[in-house]
Amino acid sequence: MSEYMMMRRQFLKLAGATVGGVGAAWIGAGAAKVAAQDDHDMASMTEGDWAEMDAHHQAGVDIFLNNIGTDPGFWGTPLEPEMDGDVKVFRITCTEGDWDTGGGMTFPAMMYNGLVPGPIIRATEGERVRIICRNEMTQSTAVHLHGLRLPNNMDGVPFITQPPITPGTEYTYEFDLINYGSHMYHSHHNAAEQVTRGLLGAFIIDPADASREPQVDAEYVFVLNDSALGFTINGKGFPYTQPIVAQLGQRVRIRYFNEGLMIHPMHLHGLPQLVIAKDGFNLPAPYLCDTLNIAPGERYDVLVDCDMLGAWAFHCHILSHAEGPNGMFGMVTALVVQE
Repeated sequence: MSEYMMMRRQFLKLAGATVGGVGAAWIGAGAAKVAAQDDHDMASMTEGDWAEMDAHHQAGVDIFLNNIGTDPGFWGTPLEPEMDGDVKVFRITCTEGDWDTGGGMTFPAMMYNGLVPGPIIRATEGERVRIICRNEMTQSTAVHLHGLRLPNNMDGVPFITQPPITPGTEYTYEFDLINYGSHMYHSHHNAAEQVTRGLLGAFIIDPADASREPQVDAEYVFVLNDSALGFTINGKGFPYTQPIVAQLGQRVRIRYFNEGLMIHPMHLHGLPQLVIAKDGFNLPAPYLCDTLNIAPGERYDVLVDCDMLGAWAFHCHILSHAEGPNGMFGMVTALVVQE
C-alpha cells in the first residue's frame, strides 16, 4: 500500500470519528449549516441523505490530502530587513485587494505586503528596529506592536500616541527590542474591520541568549482570525490549510496568535501540548493539555512531542468554527507523524 493511501486511510478514520469533510469557510454560512444540523431529525435520514453527507466529508479530506506541500508559504513568509548601520529596517505597505482563502473563494481584504497574515517580522532581543509603514489604502491606519515594550510614542494608537497614517503617506516606528517572545503587529485604527480583513501579523523576538529557548526540530506559526475572511489559520480555511508533517520522535514548537474577535480552543488529537509561554512570557511551571483556550490578543507557545504515528486532527473545538453537516471547514488542519 502506498504511503499516500496509508495516510489517507488513517486520516479518514480519524476524520470520520471527529470532524468530517469540507464545508463553508465563512461565518454566516457555517452558522447556518450548524443550525440546520441541530434542527435535523437524524432518524428520518435516508440512505441517500447519509451517503451524500459522507461523500462531502470524504471529498474535503481528499482535497486536503492532495494539497499537502502545495502551499509553501502557508506557515508564514519572513520579512527580510534592510540594514542601516546597526538598525534593522522593515518595510510594510498596506493595500486593499482580493484574498483567496482557498479554492478560489475570495474576500475583499486589507494586506501587509500583499499577504494575509502579513509577513513575519523577526529580530533579536537588544537589536534596534525601524518599521516603515506606507499606506496605499483608501482608509487611514496605524500599526500597533502588540505585546512589545517600547516608548509610548511608538505604540501605534491614533490621536493618543501618533497621528493616523493617512492614505498615500507613511509613518516610521523605531525602537530597541526589550522583551523577547511571541508578539503581534496589527492595525489600531478602525481595527474591528481592518484587523479582521487582514491587517495583522506575527512579530517574533528571539532571546539574545539562545540557551533560554527549548531545542526543537521545527517551528510553526498559527495566526488565528475570524469574521470578515471567515474562520482561518494563516489566512486559509480547511481544506486549503496545510498540515504539520513531522517524523516520529521529533519535537515541534507551535506559536499561536489569536488576531480574531472570538475565543478559539485549539484541540490536538492524540498528542499533548506542553504550554511553555503565554503572551511572550515563559511560564515558571509549564503544563500539559490537549485543548488550549486562546482569547483574542493572546499568544501561546507550545511544544509537541511527536511520539505516536498517525494523522492527528487539529482544530478549534468550538465546532461551529470547524465543521457542519457538509464536513470540515475553517479552523482545521492536522499533525501527521511519519516514520
